[in-house]
Amino acid sequence: MIPFEKPLLDLERRIDELRRTASSQLINVDVELADLESKSEIIRHKIFSNLTPYESTQIARHPRRPSTLELIGAMTTGFIELHGDRNFLDDKSIVGGLARMDNLPIVIIGHQKGRGTKDNIFRNFGMPRPEGYRKALRLMSLAERFKLPIVTLVDTPGAYPGIDAEERGQSEAIAKNIMVMTRLKVPIVSIISGEGGSGGALAIAVANRVYMLQYGVYSVISPEGCASILMKDAAGAPRAAEMLKITAKSALEFGVIDGIIAEPSGGAHRNLAMTAERIKAQVMSALRELGVKSPIQIRDERFEKYLHMGSVLEH
Repeated sequence: MIPFEKPLLDLERRIDELRRTASSQLINVDVELADLESKSEIIRHKIFSNLTPYESTQIARHPRRPSTLELIGAMTTGFIELHGDRNFLDDKSIVGGLARMDNLPIVIIGHQKGRGTKDNIFRNFGMPRPEGYRKALRLMSLAERFKLPIVTLVDTPGAYPGIDAEERGQSEAIAKNIMVMTRLKVPIVSIISGEGGSGGALAIAVANRVYMLQYGVYSVISPEGCASILMKDAAGAPRAAEMLKITAKSALEFGVIDGIIAEPSGGAHRNLAMTAERIKAQVMSALRELGVKSPIQIRDERFEKYLHMGSVLEH
């Protein structure tokens, strides 16, 4: 549970208890329920309309936030997961394969976090090793070969920083993905669905269109990591989050992303179906827009987009 959600969760528990009591004792509690639900909506609006950047980070990390596989299941049909990098092994923190979105064949790739301790260890907490990025690269090459659009779902604290990952070429794998994605001639749409952490996120997010969920975060480093380095104390994470400008609103203002996808009231973890439908609508809109462009236009526009990102104007 996130601390600032507690008043809302307490009220929602009271609502559930009242419903169970009414059901078991066959009594009418419509008036009481309406009153509590009205209070719940007021509290939810008050909390989620004034989130700080660090509170947005906590929502992006929510243990029940929709995962890539859940979103794929809700947005696509006929998903066929493809495994392995054809070199070392199958990294479980990157998933991807072939699917249809509104009957349009696509290649879809994303970071996969776990549910609970055991599953998170299995998924390495959504932090890929080099073989994960090489698997993603293999799938992108497949998309290029068969002229299929690419959709990516980004949700990672960052690439895995372990010694074994460095020994197998972590930085080279990330750099190669970024380089290859600038050259692909098929449309690429990326969604920052949770955490967009550093090069670990960018390695599958060099896209023609990049969108963020409302409470997602996108940054070169985590607030805790930044605070540990600059302030020598991870407790400075809330201040670091302010300085890093990691929210969707800031990313849009700086031209890092192309749009924000509104989340259901109270966050994406409260309504998977609605979240998936909104993401799907945005992806399909972008793919229709990109579908009228030539492969060369698609490639060149993506390259120019990133070439000019962060440029400084001198007066």
